[in-house]
Amino acid sequence: MGHAELTIQEQVASKRISLDEYWMPFTPNRDFKADPQMVVRAEGMYLWNDRGDKIIDASSGLFCVSAGHGRKEIADAVGAQLRELDFCAPFLRAHPKQFELATRVAELTPGDLNRIFFVNSGSESVDSAMKIALAYHQARGQGGRNIFVSRERAYHGVGFGGVALSGLVNNRRKFGTGLPAVAHMRHTHLKENFFTKGEGVHGVELAEDLARFVNLYGAENIAACFVEPIAGSSGCLVPPKGYLKRLREICDAHGILLVFDEVICGFGRTGQTFAA
Repeated sequence: MGHAELTIQEQVASKRISLDEYWMPFTPNRDFKADPQMVVRAEGMYLWNDRGDKIIDASSGLFCVSAGHGRKEIADAVGAQLRELDFCAPFLRAHPKQFELATRVAELTPGDLNRIFFVNSGSESVDSAMKIALAYHQARGQGGRNIFVSRERAYHGVGFGGVALSGLVNNRRKFGTGLPAVAHMRHTHLKENFFTKGEGVHGVELAEDLARFVNLYGAENIAACFVEPIAGSSGCLVPPKGYLKRLREICDAHGILLVFDEVICGFGRTGQTFAA
């Protein structure tokens, strides 16, 4: 009997597959090993497990397979690029398609957000944005701006910067506060807005928490405010009407950078290219 004819559980039991070496993220590993949930293939918006069950992939992988699984034209393009050039260290060297991709992404991003910095993950993007914010203020002679503002219930990744910004207690319990100098505004998940289609009408005043931090810490000490336009890791939390615009006004008035973390809601997931 070949491996393909055995179930995953049988292969694990017979030691043909070992579950010992791989340490799974955000997973109770002992529970998983006791009852492995294996996905063996995908096509379009569906996954198939090792028992042949068809499963809707309702979160598009982890928000990164918006075009669907198994797209032949994508696989062909990736294969062609691998055969032409698989990797070139991006220091003092480049490939023309890097510039082409940056131009095409800049055509999608809102307003004058037209400088593209490629990274490997959402976590790296947030930590990079924090560093860029600090460097920006240093270049302008305002190196004292080193406080960041985020929100409760926010998720901004698993780097130390993202852990510090995040407002999820289970992501911080084992690691402390992460970086110092992060203040958290209240979240906008209000009962009055439950089951509301689109943006609710209650809670715009919660944006004034940012103004309170300006009064508490001094605007000259605040580098940036990080916000998910639609929070995604503790429920899809849509902001109240006028909330994001009010944050924009406060940031503009005090020279604070406003960073929209759209790792979850960007690239068409709201029906528009970006929620920003």
